[in-house]
Amino acid sequence: MRAPASLLPFVSWPRPTRESLTADLSAGTAVALLVIPQSLAYAQLAGMPAQHGLYAALLPSIVGVLFGSSALLSTGPVAMTSVLTASSVGLLAASGSEQYVMYVLLLALLSGMFQIGLGLARAGLLLNLLSHPVLVGFINAAAIVIGLSQLPALTGITIPAGNSTLAGVGVLLAQWEQVHLPTLGMGLLALAIMLGFRRWAPARPGLPVMVAVLTLLSFAIGYAEHGGAVVGMVPTGLPSLSLPAANPQAMIDLLPAAFVVALVSFMEAMSSCKVIADKTRTPWDENRELIGQGLAKVVAAFCHSMPVSGSFSRSALNLSAGARSGYSSLVTAALVLVVVLFFTSLLHHLPKSALAAMILLAVANLLNGPAMRQAWRTSRDDGMAALLSFVATLAFAPNIQNGIVVGILFSLGAFIYRRMKPRIVVYALADDGSLRELDGGAPNHERVVALRFDAALFFVNASFFEDAVLELDHEHPGLECIVVLAQGINILDATGVEMLRYLVHQLRERRITLVVSQAQRQFVEVCERTGLMSVLGRDNVFETHAAALEALRLRRAPPSTASPAAPETSHDFALPTP
Repeated sequence: MRAPASLLPFVSWPRPTRESLTADLSAGTAVALLVIPQSLAYAQLAGMPAQHGLYAALLPSIVGVLFGSSALLSTGPVAMTSVLTASSVGLLAASGSEQYVMYVLLLALLSGMFQIGLGLARAGLLLNLLSHPVLVGFINAAAIVIGLSQLPALTGITIPAGNSTLAGVGVLLAQWEQVHLPTLGMGLLALAIMLGFRRWAPARPGLPVMVAVLTLLSFAIGYAEHGGAVVGMVPTGLPSLSLPAANPQAMIDLLPAAFVVALVSFMEAMSSCKVIADKTRTPWDENRELIGQGLAKVVAAFCHSMPVSGSFSRSALNLSAGARSGYSSLVTAALVLVVVLFFTSLLHHLPKSALAAMILLAVANLLNGPAMRQAWRTSRDDGMAALLSFVATLAFAPNIQNGIVVGILFSLGAFIYRRMKPRIVVYALADDGSLRELDGGAPNHERVVALRFDAALFFVNASFFEDAVLELDHEHPGLECIVVLAQGINILDATGVEMLRYLVHQLRERRITLVVSQAQRQFVEVCERTGLMSVLGRDNVFETHAAALEALRLRRAPPSTASPAAPETSHDFALPTP
């Protein structure tokens, strides 16, 4: 029986044709030429031996495309997830050690389980806890941290373990005279080649050309024999599949970091999915993609690689190279497999400074100053969230995951604070019969005042609403009616119900009527269920402004003009809209 596409998304891929397979073969080859050197570079960034980066481009990439909702998303090692891996596990073990590798596998397993759990619970919306300003601030700071972390590999200067990123830069500057010139030269040459291709031949594969040129040059001049660091021996063959060794204490220590990795890595994948969906006019499902990315991470743990994610650069290349379906990712994995099985020895003489240059160029694209400025222009809260995330990420480096936590906590705190004191607009009845926003002067008709509350009415702001209403009574002696313009109140909880019940009684003791205009359906339903409607009075709750205005006009009109046939000579007024 055919498996439903909701469980196995790959069954909905289009039936391959000669034309589509040719396009997927071409796109998959182009991505493979990019992912092979990137895998080595991002393994170095994550503090892992080189082969683990290649492993991350094999089975995890296949599982990601088979079980994710976006068939053109390229899954594998990426810069941001790699640096989060290094910052999280570096606290527990020495980089590159056997214990370090074990902790990285546990991190991949835990972060994958987080994503699978969120996807199965259809809780993808929880990822919105990581707001755009927080992510922008974090990514800009993380790009700086990543760049600084590559300076030792680029210069050949050894920095003692245990130094923070910024302290390490200080050590590097103090020892600048010890720079290894061949190492620096290789790194600068790598940068020159990649920038040259980007400037004069952007459509050409500059990265593999750079890798080939520097590997041959390194071999020809005996770069390693002159003290230059090279990739060295990369084991040939496939890793064994096994469950990561369980370490309960390590798993507990890694849980916060695993959640951050799950959050950030999926935000990176999600940005690629949105671009792909827009360009190809195909839908994607965030919960389905969460499951696919989570499964890719779990498989990465079983095949001895490292946490993976959707790559924006490789996905963009896959799309621009004409990929038609997920078969392009299968082609990429097949070519990586060929390299892992037969050609890893060709990578032996590749200078590590070339990988550092590759990382520097990649993270330079992550710097986005205009996005930081845009956050400030949008609102002070967004600007502060971006700035605080940026500063905290730099301050906590290399433990940059703490910057995300600080940003999220600030955003949530600002969100709650703003809803504790939402915007309230007060209107008074003017001479021309309309309600006009008060500007601090005395209203023309003090017997009727209107209040617009632009938020849900629930426990965090119920007392604020009550104080605002009672303040109107103090400011306007002789007040007879307060009209609540309730079009913005789409939530009413138990605290709000009890507050309104008490408020109505308080106002009635002062001979003031509370009228609710344009009450939302949710508001009315809660009033009916809780008995609040009988307290408010059904004749004081109106679905539209027009109904409220007509009722108030009739109540205020003299008996001789109360009939609908009477001329409307008095206070027939219109309520404003937000």
